[in-house]
Amino acid sequence: MRAGFSSLLVLFAAVALFAADPSPQQGPRERGYLFLVDKPYLPPDFDQETFDATWKRWPEPLRSKAATLSPNERRKVAFERYGLTPRPDDPTKPLQYVVDSQGNWTMNCFACHGGTVPKANGGQRLWPGAPNARFALQTLTEETRLVKAELEKPLSRMDLGSVLVPLGTTNGTTNAVMFGVLLMAYRDADLTVHKSRPPPKMVHHDMDAPPWWHFQRKKMIYIDGFAAKGHRGLMQFMLVPQNGPDKFREWEADFRDVFAYMSSLEPPKYPYPIDEKLAEHGRVAFNRVCADCHGTYGAGGSYPEKTVPIDEVGTDRVRLDALSPAHRDSYGQSWFADFGKSANVSQPAGYVAPPLDGAWASPPYLHNGSVPTLWHVLHPAERPVVWTRRGDAYDSDRVGPQIETFDSVPQRITANWERRQYFDTRAFGKSAAGHTFPDALSEDEKRAVLEYLKTL
Repeated sequence: MRAGFSSLLVLFAAVALFAADPSPQQGPRERGYLFLVDKPYLPPDFDQETFDATWKRWPEPLRSKAATLSPNERRKVAFERYGLTPRPDDPTKPLQYVVDSQGNWTMNCFACHGGTVPKANGGQRLWPGAPNARFALQTLTEETRLVKAELEKPLSRMDLGSVLVPLGTTNGTTNAVMFGVLLMAYRDADLTVHKSRPPPKMVHHDMDAPPWWHFQRKKMIYIDGFAAKGHRGLMQFMLVPQNGPDKFREWEADFRDVFAYMSSLEPPKYPYPIDEKLAEHGRVAFNRVCADCHGTYGAGGSYPEKTVPIDEVGTDRVRLDALSPAHRDSYGQSWFADFGKSANVSQPAGYVAPPLDGAWASPPYLHNGSVPTLWHVLHPAERPVVWTRRGDAYDSDRVGPQIETFDSVPQRITANWERRQYFDTRAFGKSAAGHTFPDALSEDEKRAVLEYLKTL
């Protein structure tokens, strides 16, 4: 068994024993995990009563089917609908939300970074740190908001904010970059809040969440590599008006432990058979064409953390242009970057080529999640215009989810919740173009490289 999976089992065992406030007797990574799943750093999004009533807002025939189920069975269906996964120590709670003793639900970092990976005998297994490619944040928010109106419950910041700021137009991706731009616009460098400022100009676009097991390999973060890695930067999601500068300083020690937890994560091992001879041929081809940007692997391997100019990589540039030099400078001069002492790049030239260990377990690909499988990464001309997943089925030949492809979103798809299950590469910020470097490989080499990527 791979060391990374063994470490997760040990960590989950610790969680089962210490499912309360983290204590000094636990190690930093164990405490960091528990801070994420047990401590709310934001006001709650909704409560248990609201979540358990969402089925009344579901479309037919799902709503009628849900009416015949027990509350626990309905909750399982709701988890599936919204891309939530049960906590390993308490399957009644989702990994993606802190659920307190009063039944309040508060989103945590696992909402985007708490996904699943395929198992050898079929199905999926939880892997904290894996991208949550099924998270339906916009749908969940819309449906809980409708339930709150019926139950006469107050609306949350997500309910109100999502009316003006889209949360995500495709399940598994979010408008997270613009969340940060909006919230930082109301802060001074020391994080003092100024609610009276006008809203900033924003370029809404969706991003795919990166796997956390790459965190330990990087010095800089984000797809454009503009900010130095540090525990303070992990706290940006807390920039709601209710959290003033004192809260960030109070909770800073927590996020030193969260940093330790994230730095300890390793990728899962590919669960299916691998043609080792073919993979070795792939390693040679990969090192010739791909390694300069993505690094080398195995004994003596290294990761260059290379920024590839946007005109060279040719992928969708909306994310690069959406953050202005002023946005990046504002972050670089703030408390998050130690008031200018941490490295900061105000005008990055392009995107950073990511490490590829565990690449098989983190579809879809490219920074916007536009490419469904590694086979499509290696075959740029064959990337689909519109695609949707076939449930949780895994395609071990193409290395990624099994998909259906279309020339456009089918006309029968009219409901917004259903449209979010389709990825339309013609939409703003969602292009699957670029990264044509694999065309330097022959077809046999592409097949071999695909096999090699399973070994990383």
